[in-house]
Amino acid sequence: MVRFLLARPIAVFMTFLALMVFSFIVLRTLPISLLPPIDVPQIVVKVNYPNASPEAIEQNVLRTIREGLITLNGLEEMDSKAGSEVGTIRLTFDYSTQMELAYIDVNEKIDRITNSLPEGLARPEVIRINTSDIPVARVQVIPKEGIDEIEVSQLAENVLKKRIEQLPGVSLVDINGKKERIITVEPNEAAIRALGMTQQQLISAIQAGNSELPGVSVKDGQFRYYLRLATRVDTPSDIESLPVLAPSGAIVPLGRLAKVSYQAQEMLGYHLFGDREALVITVHKQAAAKMNELMPELKKALELFKTDYPQVDFELTQDQSNLLNAAISNLQTSLLFGGLFAFGVLFLFMKDYRLPIIIGVSLPSSLLISFLVFYFFDISINIISLSGLALGIGMLIDNSIIVLDNITRKRESGLSLFEACVAGVNEVMSALVSSVLTTLSVFVPLVFLSGISGALFFDQAVAVAAILSVSLAVAFILLPMLYFLFFSKNKRKEDGSEGAFFSRILALYEKGYRLVFGKRKLAMVFFSLLIPLGLGLSYFLDSEGLPQIEKLDATLEIDWNEPISAVENRDRVIALMNAMNGRYEKAEADVGVRQFLLFDGENSIQQSLLYFLFNSLEDKAMMTQDLIDFLSKNYPEANYKIGDAPNAFDQLFSSTLPYYEVRWKDLTSKEPVPEEKMDPWLSQFPVSDWERGPGLQKEASVVFTLRADRLATYGISVDQVQEQLSRLFGTYTITDIRRFGEITPIRLKESEARFEDLLRTTQLAASDSAFYTLGEFVDYRYEDHYKYVTADKGGIYQSVLVTASEPDAHNTDYIRWGAERNLGVSMVGQYFKDKENIQQLIGILLVSVLLLYFILAAQFESFIQPLIVVLTLPLGIAGAFLVILVAGASLNVMSAIGLVVMLGIMVNDAILKIDTINRLRKEYVESPEVSAKEALEMAIHRAGQIRLKPILMTSITTILALIPIIFSSGLGADLQRPLVYSVIGGLTIGTLTALYFVPLAYWFFVSKKKLTEA
Repeated sequence: MVRFLLARPIAVFMTFLALMVFSFIVLRTLPISLLPPIDVPQIVVKVNYPNASPEAIEQNVLRTIREGLITLNGLEEMDSKAGSEVGTIRLTFDYSTQMELAYIDVNEKIDRITNSLPEGLARPEVIRINTSDIPVARVQVIPKEGIDEIEVSQLAENVLKKRIEQLPGVSLVDINGKKERIITVEPNEAAIRALGMTQQQLISAIQAGNSELPGVSVKDGQFRYYLRLATRVDTPSDIESLPVLAPSGAIVPLGRLAKVSYQAQEMLGYHLFGDREALVITVHKQAAAKMNELMPELKKALELFKTDYPQVDFELTQDQSNLLNAAISNLQTSLLFGGLFAFGVLFLFMKDYRLPIIIGVSLPSSLLISFLVFYFFDISINIISLSGLALGIGMLIDNSIIVLDNITRKRESGLSLFEACVAGVNEVMSALVSSVLTTLSVFVPLVFLSGISGALFFDQAVAVAAILSVSLAVAFILLPMLYFLFFSKNKRKEDGSEGAFFSRILALYEKGYRLVFGKRKLAMVFFSLLIPLGLGLSYFLDSEGLPQIEKLDATLEIDWNEPISAVENRDRVIALMNAMNGRYEKAEADVGVRQFLLFDGENSIQQSLLYFLFNSLEDKAMMTQDLIDFLSKNYPEANYKIGDAPNAFDQLFSSTLPYYEVRWKDLTSKEPVPEEKMDPWLSQFPVSDWERGPGLQKEASVVFTLRADRLATYGISVDQVQEQLSRLFGTYTITDIRRFGEITPIRLKESEARFEDLLRTTQLAASDSAFYTLGEFVDYRYEDHYKYVTADKGGIYQSVLVTASEPDAHNTDYIRWGAERNLGVSMVGQYFKDKENIQQLIGILLVSVLLLYFILAAQFESFIQPLIVVLTLPLGIAGAFLVILVAGASLNVMSAIGLVVMLGIMVNDAILKIDTINRLRKEYVESPEVSAKEALEMAIHRAGQIRLKPILMTSITTILALIPIIFSSGLGADLQRPLVYSVIGGLTIGTLTALYFVPLAYWFFVSKKKLTEA
């Protein structure tokens, strides 16, 4: 094939040129995003039920929804949590479930059970989780001093949101912190009682004044007119002018009995920028959009906003495109330094400027053509796929160096230029194909990991497969063609000299070779001990998910653990901001219930999430301690958590499951176990290292009890008392004004007085027209109450979070503890998920090793020789562990990727060396003067000399290309540094040992007799 293609260099060149042009066109159409558009198999149902207790939400709403959703196809887990005024149900599906259909199915079932839910309850929100839902940036909208915040909310909702949605690539715009205008009616109780009237008469007058005549029309000859009541109210003055009939027969304007005015609706949550109330607009990207084009457009739009709306300040925060820019920058750095160092190393070893130029052409062409595979597999340019390309680039350079070195060697042996190109490629073709297949045998099985990990590895595996496959085509077709064209005019006979630099290196190698093979058994014992000792270094290494990144931002999650209002929550956060003022560059906070449509977390009035951006790591460390001191001193009851601000990776991999949770259900009552029984039981729990789960957390509450005897005595109905209580303490909506899609509620104004005072002062009319105070019919008491009601598929449960180092060591004790109290006990948590993933990963790695072994066995036609290649891998891993330990790094996702890169290069070297030894043995054995043992020694020695140059060149180019990252700073360098340590450690120590270990193992393990089968 190579001979056929080389005979037509112009056709080959034009074909590659056409492919590159087509690839460039495709590259411009590929979406650029932060992460692959992965469907997370979860759906969240959110319920807002104002003024409802956790028990009421569980009994009246969540239980009904759970029963309606239990038959969903593919449903694995269902967890619900009812809190004050809010409730959530999280549905987790099997990963093979088509989430588009599941989302439709959930909405259909919600629609069916809507009639079974309490009257007036807003339809539950159904939120589907997707990686595209992670916002790419947040736009802060801050009203200036003296500007009406409600008007700014309307500006954000009606103007800013629509203008941002019109930007190319924007899929959704979400807002938090909006304020809405309502009309409040504040009755004048003294005036109402003086006229012998009740609040109900005011309410009835307002409802009558806002009534409609739906579908009523009159006929006037040949015309028909639809009627509209002209008495409908629009403004507070219209309401105040409504007539109210007094018992005496007098007509009284409503304005004499109540004060009516526009006010802001009571907020369940706020957004703060610094210590100022603001709105935040989160911008979400379309899956097919290019982030590097979207962000400049968004920034340009913000500059226009600043000009068009001077009454508002705008800020862009939490720009997630920094991660993508870091990945692209790392790829560019790898290409730049890889090319430069490859040029330098090749020039140093080969002394010919044309060889580096050939690699300089092949490297970007391979990368560009790889994007065609992206297009056909519908893969976007994202951090995962870019990391796959970065992995493949190192191996791509290796293939190019090996082919060029072999062609040069064939030419130096006396072959013509054409024959040298053909023979040089054919000789290493099978070995290079095997090395690529062995690398893919490690990556491709990872696609079958369950969950998000497998979905992420799909993009990476396709990227690695693409660039390696293309690199093979380039190395076998384009490189020899370029070599032939570049050297066709060179009539000079190659002298075959290695050059002074490589001659010195070769001399050093020879010294080491003589030393090792002079004491073969001792050397083999040394290598045999080196492998377990090196792998044992893993016990001294810390392990984590992602590497520690020097972030200048942090988050503070606070649960005040007190039944405070959203206003008090806001005031506390502002006080905290003011106490820390000047120590941060930017700060924002989501206080209380968040209004985001896509927010799938826990909504609670008593919780806040604060975000801080600092100027330096020193400021961050100092302020973190100040925050702890401030909260501990002023709010000792508060629960808080301080950590680095999560990026898109953290948000994707974060789990809502606790690490290890012991759950139980009361098998008798099917309800939460009462506090008075639960607390003594918990004191006898089998382990002491535990925390209360959500279903056991307590908060202070007030319990009202109606005095039925007095109600009966005075002829007052229970409904009358309940109606009065809802007017006093609830959000009592009289009616709504609806105009062109805009709804303005008319509500009774809630009193700011303490509830005890209201009970003493509020009057109730009895059947004898006498008035009595509400407090005579209502008793109240304070008591601690469960803060949340939690449930799953099986019903209501309570739980503790076990924090012991070996949480599953007492499983039988947990079950026995529950059985003694008639409780059904089960254990759940991330601990079991991790255990399952580790078992799955071990299985997949075993499959990978088997695949690698089978491929090599087919390549070498031997069952022993593949084991030599496999045994070189621990040497590289040991070298990587040593450098990671010395550098103070950890084992994480990036260092694991570095191990795979390094092992891919080492496998290539070992395969090529064994392939060369096998080929030379066949040549030497044909000579009658050479014995079998001599042929083996000559083949091992000569193969080491031949393969030394490409092994050193591939290792040195890879190491030198990565060294600048160690001394760089920033997010990209922090992410890539563990990868660099793995590669450098493996290639320096692993390659040096493998140079001698492969021939030594070959000598010991491969038969010295069956030379014809070698």
